[in-house]
Formats: sequence, C-alpha cells, structure tokens
Amino acid sequence: MRLKSILLLLLCFIVISPLIGQKDSTKLKFFEPAPSLNKGRIIGLSTGLAATYTGAMIGLNYIWYKDSPRTKFHFFNDAKEWKQVDKLGHIHTAYFESAWAAQMLRWSGVDDKKASIYGALMGFTYQSSIEIFDGFSEKWGASWSDLGFNAIGSGLALTQNLLWNEQRIRTKYSFHKVTHQDAELEQRATDLYGAGKIERLIKDYNSLAIWVSVTPSRFMKNPRPQTSWLALSVGYAGANMYGGFENKWEDEDGNEITRHDIEQYRRFFFSLDVDFEQIPAKKHGWKTLLRLMNIVKAPMPALEVNTRGEIIFHPMFYLNWNKPIVLKK
Repeated sequence: MRLKSILLLLLCFIVISPLIGQKDSTKLKFFEPAPSLNKGRIIGLSTGLAATYTGAMIGLNYIWYKDSPRTKFHFFNDAKEWKQVDKLGHIHTAYFESAWAAQMLRWSGVDDKKASIYGALMGFTYQSSIEIFDGFSEKWGASWSDLGFNAIGSGLALTQNLLWNEQRIRTKYSFHKVTHQDAELEQRATDLYGAGKIERLIKDYNSLAIWVSVTPSRFMKNPRPQTSWLALSVGYAGANMYGGFENKWEDEDGNEITRHDIEQYRRFFFSLDVDFEQIPAKKHGWKTLLRLMNIVKAPMPALEVNTRGEIIFHPMFYLNWNKPIVLKK
C-alpha cells in the first residue's frame, strides 16, 4: 500500500499555494473557490502539480526503492499477500487523491463534471505510476491487482461526484500500534515495516485499518443539524502478518525462520464515525481543514469480529488508547 502518496498530495497542495496566490488576479480569498475558470489558478495549479509530482517521484525512488536491486520490468501477482490490507490501501489512496484533485480543480473554477472526471484520472494516474517503480524492482513487481484497486478507489470518488456532486461514502484510515509478542517478531516487524514512527504509519500492515464510512444525513432531505455529522463505519485490518503469504522468512545469515505458531488472521470492525465536513464552518479555510480531516477515522468505540472466532469490544479504538474487552474467544 502507498499511504505515503497521501502525504505527497498534501505537500503538493502546500507547495503550490504561493504560486497560485501570486497569480490570482480576481482578488478572491485563497480558500474561496473561483466562480468561473480562473486562468491564474489553473496556471499555478498545473505548474505546482507538475513540479511537485516530479519531485515526489524522485523522492520516492530514493526513499522507497534505493536499496532494492533493479531488474527487467516485470509483473508479480501479489493479490493474495498481506490479507489484502495493502489492496484496500490502494483503494483508499486512489480515492483520496481523486476526490481532492477534483476539489482543487473546482477551486480553480473548472465546472463540476469536468473537475470530477479529470480529478479521477489524475488520482488514478498519480497512484498507478508507482507501479513503474515496482515493475523495475527485483523485490516487488508491477501488479495488475494494484491497478484494479486503484481504479475502484478513483471510480468511487468519480461516481459520487457525478451522482450527487459530493462524497457521501468515504474511505478512511486509522493506526493502532501493535506490540509484538517476542524479540524475534519485533525484529522481523522492524525489518519489514521500519523502525521510525513515520515508516510504521505508512508500512505497518499489522497496525493500520481501512474503513468505509457512510453519512446517513447526506441521503436525507431534512436531516437534523444536531446529528448530521454522524456516520456509520465498517473497517478491515489484518493481524500477525510477518510475511506476505505466511510467517516464514530468512534472517540476515540466510537461516530460515518459521513461525506457524503465530496465526495470521483477518479483523472486521463496526463503529460510528464523524463526517467532519458536516460540522458547520463559515470560512473556507476551516471548511478545507475539516475536509482534510475526513481522511482519518474518528476515535470511537468499535466492535471487532475476527477469523479466529473472537468478538471483541474496543471502548476507544484509536492509536494506543485501546483497552479491548474480549466478549467471545
């Protein structure tokens, strides 16, 4: 999964801000959408996106792939790896990138339909171009399934924009740091997912969850303002994953380590959520901030059902606040 793309897209928006602000000749406030096509904003947006995208790809090549030997471009079928957590991550990042690209185009004065279509194409292209790096990497390989899940994410954003001109069904992300059972597993997790906090936020498939969050009030004609922000959310995560297919690997000395005593399993969650965009805000800057916050799942109680047959109640499922109560083993 490429959750780092989210950070890069946010960086892109920050980087292009000065460019656009300098070229905006209509005296609009920065966060205020242009009522019609604004050439200054379009030029600034295009220039900023191109420059930032180029820099981001160079940075990704250095940070993510520098230690991976290069080989002839090839494909690799990874559809069954990591309990598909990475595949849902592709949906999430492509969705977020497409929704936000459309929003930036609307902000520049592009009409809603064109902004929706071009935004989806931009999000899909941005996320899928990473497959080029994977394809030339000996360690990975380009993935048809990744491209398919990217299309699902971009298609989710596009479909809702065309149907409702808003996002009523969102994908979200949450992180819950896992404490590993022994030193060997901790070392394996460090080798796989990194030692730093940022690396773990991006890479640690045992600690992240992907959610689908639906806001009922957006489907109502006369919703109650007091509860219009309330959303229903279903989440998915994997656990005990120390290898893509099974818990077997080689250490630095080439010794094979097998940990079949540690069972990989799937986790399903049911929870409430907050649609931050439904919180009233008059200023466009605050509206933009609330829209950005919708990328993450709000701290809420959650009920977990997993493939080990357990039912677990989480009084507060967020970061390391969690104190699970096992209802059924």
